[in-house]
Amino acid sequence: MLLSQADHALGRLDGSIQTLPHPNLFVYMYIRKEAVLSSQIEGTQSSLQDVLSAEAKILAPNRPKDVDEVVNYVRAMNYGLERLAELPVSTRLIREIHAELLQGVYSSHLTPGELRTSQNWIGPGGCTLSDATFVPPPPHEVPQKLAELEQYLHADTGLPLLIKIGLVHAQFETIHPFLDGNGRVGRLLITFLLCEQRVLLKPVLYLSYFFKQHRQQYYEELQSVHHAGTWEQWLTFFLRGIAEVSEQATDTARKILSLREAHRHMITENLGRAAGNGHRLLEHLYEHPIVSVNDVLGLIGTTYQAANNLVIRMANSGILREVTGQVRNRRFIYQSYIDLFHDSEPETGK
Repeated sequence: MLLSQADHALGRLDGSIQTLPHPNLFVYMYIRKEAVLSSQIEGTQSSLQDVLSAEAKILAPNRPKDVDEVVNYVRAMNYGLERLAELPVSTRLIREIHAELLQGVYSSHLTPGELRTSQNWIGPGGCTLSDATFVPPPPHEVPQKLAELEQYLHADTGLPLLIKIGLVHAQFETIHPFLDGNGRVGRLLITFLLCEQRVLLKPVLYLSYFFKQHRQQYYEELQSVHHAGTWEQWLTFFLRGIAEVSEQATDTARKILSLREAHRHMITENLGRAAGNGHRLLEHLYEHPIVSVNDVLGLIGTTYQAANNLVIRMANSGILREVTGQVRNRRFIYQSYIDLFHDSEPETGK
């Protein structure tokens, strides 16, 4: 029953995205929400707003230092999706993704893109190998274990795809092939497999929302697989997450469509002869929700004064909001769109 629900919910999500005008525009925020949540599971503090501000080059003095890790996650996601056109999900792709994920961040000394050559373990801070919660395979076994996982990925197992993906995620986390970043790479694998098999045509499932909301249970279920082989119990949890998050993401797509129609109507009614450029800017905001006047100038190709007037009129209409409080180098944010993706649900243990 859970498998049927998950399949149905995922199909509705894929269909709802395809009905959006210019669906590629809306993928931008779905990817960033997944990046933020997956990174928060590992302890980062950066929010969606922090990431958007960093990408818009807004220099905030109180911005979390770990924002670069989330930006790397976005880059790794986009890189992997592009590589899928020429390279299947494989050990090679996994290593390339890992290199993108750790490039230039604090843990970059932990051999980005390289399989570990030393033993790692999981447990409370400061624990040793002898009292670790979980000890992955020794390093000399990692290449063979990944090769076997790759063979399984491409084998005709006869299992439903969502079951197979759930098994692959748990097995990857069991192998733990890198010194750092294993959780994030393992969650990226879920997205890559869904897109590679064309279950989703766009990467719009932010499953890390469910894993973060039930973070303790997520760890416990994986740990139980390691120690007791409770695969059915893990898969029950995994499929429930697929179904719940697919429904939430579908609801977000509906809200995007409603918001877009409301703001298109507002622009048509209020902007007069500038409405055409207003509509162009609105479409641009779904992929770049923070803009400057110079960004708008480059988009519509008019004078600076005309671009500035357009931004001001859209701000006066409540579509945009100025966020820097400066006279120069101002940035304007499409806040009502970003708010559709804010994670306001409390985290629970079970």
